[in-house]
Amino acid sequence: MRAKFSAEILSSRDNAEMASIMRSCVHCGFCNATCPTYQLRGDELDGPRGRIYLIKSMLEEGALSDSTQTHLDRCLTCRACETTCPSGVNYSRLVELARPMVDEKVKRKPWDKLKRWLIRQIVPYPRRFAAAMFLPQLVKPALPRLLSELVPAREILAPVLEQSEHSRKMILLDGCVQQVAGANINAAAKDVFDGLEVQLESNPSSGCCGAVSYHLGEVDEARRFARQNIDAWTKSLAAGAEAVIATSSGCAVMLKEYAELLRDDPIYATRAAQVTALVRDPSEVLDVAALGQAYQVTSNPRIAFHAPCTQQHGLHASARAEACLKAVGFELTNVPEGHLCCGSAGSYSLLQPKLSGELLDRKISALQSDGPSVIASANIGCLLHLRRRAEPSVYHWLELIRPHKIAADVHS
Repeated sequence: MRAKFSAEILSSRDNAEMASIMRSCVHCGFCNATCPTYQLRGDELDGPRGRIYLIKSMLEEGALSDSTQTHLDRCLTCRACETTCPSGVNYSRLVELARPMVDEKVKRKPWDKLKRWLIRQIVPYPRRFAAAMFLPQLVKPALPRLLSELVPAREILAPVLEQSEHSRKMILLDGCVQQVAGANINAAAKDVFDGLEVQLESNPSSGCCGAVSYHLGEVDEARRFARQNIDAWTKSLAAGAEAVIATSSGCAVMLKEYAELLRDDPIYATRAAQVTALVRDPSEVLDVAALGQAYQVTSNPRIAFHAPCTQQHGLHASARAEACLKAVGFELTNVPEGHLCCGSAGSYSLLQPKLSGELLDRKISALQSDGPSVIASANIGCLLHLRRRAEPSVYHWLELIRPHKIAADVHS
């Protein structure tokens, strides 16, 4: 993309990076073909190419308005456009750099600011989130449908099995919302890895990955979460932990941002780079053949697998997760439009309920089209979002594998 930026603009490292990203765009429009919001609205400014033009105008001419903010807010940052782009435009990075700049110059309305503040003050903190959900869960049946859908159901906790000591150790991110609304997920991960003689270590002093703050433009707040996690994992990293496992793919993508996020921090830059290099989706470290030998379903149930955007476009690991499910004996159904976002996108479902709801209905229709008995996903946000309207039960894919361990004496 042809762009003319002043020397003053390019003197900022972030601005220079944004200019470089924009210049790699050849404005072919392939991105719009896979952009969820463009598919819904048909508005050029609600597609990646249009948003790039808005950011370009902001830097070149200082052209900035409520409209710029609105169209950037509508972006899910799902990265489907990056998978499609023939020029390799790092669009998600461009948007993440632009949003704080826009918010600094375009003041939000009081209610919008309050919503964003409340999300940042509650969602990343498990105790606060649990407290905030307590009363709504009690009155959930009496709430109107749209409000009731937003309240996660109380989870029935499965018994946690005693973990064995293994020489192979990996760090497990406990997460924030997942501790309250999906505690069985990490328990399942520990059991599955334990069955393959890998020990997952949790650390209660770790916390939110920082994604909620980061995607709401609060970069310094995201850095504080990153430093907290790095400090919590220092001992395990020094002892030679093989990987940092995040069972929520959205968290995994955020952890991979730590090196960039803390690149100028003299104390944390090197340690952040170490964490980034070790981050893995569970499917990336599980031995598929060994998994098939240790776990095996008996009834060959049919599963619709929802590959979260963060897993397929951010981590490029959705095929690995599907391979793990097939190795255990699950049959995967056909899911049309698998590349399109479900509309969860972190806090997007709270801030853009109309667009999010339309995307959810479209995704539910696709997932249920081939008659699955259950739906599986790999991200806590997507999982809770799908549970709002899906008819089959929705689980994390590791939860489905967990009950099907083959007794040790079968192998002896």
